[in-house]
Amino acid sequence: MIVRKKIDRIEFGLFSSKMIKKLSAAKIYTPNTYDDDGYPIEGGLMDPRLGVIDPGIRCKTCGGRLGECQGHFGHIELTRPVIHVGYAREIYLLLKATCRECGRLLISDEDIEKYKAGGLTPGDIWERACRISDSQGECPHCKSKQIKIKFVRPYSYYEGDNSLLVTQIRERFEKITDEDMEVLGLNIRPEWTILSNIPVLPITARPSITLESSDRSEDDLTHKLVDILRINQRLEENINSGAPQLIIEDLWDLLQYHVATYFDNGITGIPPARHRSGRPLKTIAQRLKGKEGRFRNNLSGKRVNFSARTVVGPDPNISINEVAIPYLVAKELTVPEEVNERNIKRLKKLVLNGPDKHPGAHNVITSVGRKRIMEENKKEISKSLAIGDVVERHLCDGDIVIFNRQPSLHRISMMGHYVRVLPYNTFRLNTAVCAPYNADFDGDEMNLHAPQSEEAMAEAEVLMKVQENIISPRFGRPIIGGRHDHVTGAYLLTKDGTVFSRGEALQITKGLVKLPEKKKKFTGKEIFSLLLPEDFSINYTGKLGKVSIKDGKLISGVIDSEGLSGKLLSELFIRYGSDVAREYIDKSTKLSIIVLMRYGMSIGIDELDLPKKANERINAILRKAEANVNKLITSYEKGELNIIPGKSMKESLEDYIMAELGKARNDAGRVAEKSVGENSAVIMAKTGARGSLLNLTQMAGVVGQQAVRGQRIKRGYHYRTLSHFKRGDVSAEANGFVRSNFKQGLSPTE
Repeated sequence: MIVRKKIDRIEFGLFSSKMIKKLSAAKIYTPNTYDDDGYPIEGGLMDPRLGVIDPGIRCKTCGGRLGECQGHFGHIELTRPVIHVGYAREIYLLLKATCRECGRLLISDEDIEKYKAGGLTPGDIWERACRISDSQGECPHCKSKQIKIKFVRPYSYYEGDNSLLVTQIRERFEKITDEDMEVLGLNIRPEWTILSNIPVLPITARPSITLESSDRSEDDLTHKLVDILRINQRLEENINSGAPQLIIEDLWDLLQYHVATYFDNGITGIPPARHRSGRPLKTIAQRLKGKEGRFRNNLSGKRVNFSARTVVGPDPNISINEVAIPYLVAKELTVPEEVNERNIKRLKKLVLNGPDKHPGAHNVITSVGRKRIMEENKKEISKSLAIGDVVERHLCDGDIVIFNRQPSLHRISMMGHYVRVLPYNTFRLNTAVCAPYNADFDGDEMNLHAPQSEEAMAEAEVLMKVQENIISPRFGRPIIGGRHDHVTGAYLLTKDGTVFSRGEALQITKGLVKLPEKKKKFTGKEIFSLLLPEDFSINYTGKLGKVSIKDGKLISGVIDSEGLSGKLLSELFIRYGSDVAREYIDKSTKLSIIVLMRYGMSIGIDELDLPKKANERINAILRKAEANVNKLITSYEKGELNIIPGKSMKESLEDYIMAELGKARNDAGRVAEKSVGENSAVIMAKTGARGSLLNLTQMAGVVGQQAVRGQRIKRGYHYRTLSHFKRGDVSAEANGFVRSNFKQGLSPTE
């Protein structure tokens, strides 16, 4: 009988020595693993009570065979306690925060209550207690004087000049009360960070392998545990024989080293434990950490069958719900399809085509078993195909697949697409779907997976399909929609004064929408309106001003990025559902690209040329700003500068200069913008297609003040940014003000 329970929560914490013993299936005390006959020794690291790794043997703890038994922990009782290296820093902070005599927190009970009432976090309380220890003050409870604690990585502690033994640390921790631990935000006993028993991993987590020479090769963790057991035995023998304290302390240090490297073999400050060959051992932390570790390699990164990967490219002519895949991939990947009365004819044809001709099939699964389709047997298999058989056929148009680009940072890094099998050797997707994948076409590769069951296909179609994920789960606005070229095309189509004859309108729409029969001329707004539902009305503010749509007709305003992938698309999705939103994206992006191809859209360097008068005005603005900055510096040097409340005179000067130079750049930008006029660069910036007016200002007008963390650039050489300026110079150009623009080019100091 299976008892089903719902997991409420998972807590990570520390086990006490008692708990380690309680969980243990066996006490491990000998470093030997197998006897002369090759059987595991009881009490050894391959004790049969810890699980099974050989077929045919039953576990002595649970009675399960290989594959049934998950393995059981053992434990080693250490002769002397050691520091848990994972908590070395916490041990140091606890030693600092508590009294060396009474073990109480170095804060009075009244102060603790005051801090709690004031909303201080456990971290803040901890910090305040440590300050008393650092200043060598006295305990507010027992009045004993505190001695400064020093921590020498990885696991040595000193009180003044004296080294603290692990046993002394444990004694101090045993005095700390549970109430004080709660104040520090800890739900464990501090002495649990000192290990008296260490857990031994089950055999299933560290299996040994049998080599060709029939020798056994043990896992790195087993090697490490053998080292711990050997040193533990030697330490016990030396203590029992009354060996000198020096030898006992050396062996104790060695035991600490082996236990520390069992947990983490990459600790800075100590040499890593190595194999005979010189290779560092992979211990517990190394199994979990990094790119090859358990989390990133096995738990976050998955491997699947029925998958393909190749370079991805753009195709604006397919739907956002589709992905174009090469014939090569379509012939290699298969999906199972059960034979029924309606599809038996089609599937017989696919079987006759065989595995090499698309659309074809690779295998047929009957009640007898799997048959591989080959040139010699395909006619026979096709003839004998019966209802209830399953044909593993090629991927065909309309099949649902899961498409993914790594890194998979959010759920919409994987979406469902319908297959379009097309020539050439790359995957292709609609450019409107690049944003959720964060894809571009400079060599990016993407993954495709063909689901193998009806349930998986249904989930991909209902939950993962692109049109169901138009609205981002992160910010609640559309993440899929027209961008860049699409935005520019939509603006050129819907701006005032755009008129087309019926012939031109037919060429532009290319059958995407049905044109009214009797009209001879169409404005761009009328053509765009044909994409909208007839009862759709909305007023919103776009990048270029107010937009009004009434009863499916664009009355005023132009379509920019807000119209293609913003407010307008969002409303269509909410009011009419994902099918209408998908159709709108498909048609609006295609229409925009056709318009753009008709108009042409290119940028030349001469588009950034400003008339002589505009250049003179910009220079006048910059001269005035520099003069104002110099006046501010003179006022500062005379001590006459108005100080901003809450700031020093130097900080006030910096704020005034930043404001003055920022204003100069904005004024110069406005002059440049007016002078450049309505060219391609301005259209792109204004509509939200690409770039900004600030970029234009910096290219045509003035680059302006460069800021680091909101401040003028100060660092570089001693009291100056570059060796070309005088020391202590606070003028505009000496602190990062760039007077030139990118078109003219910058001077060496700029």
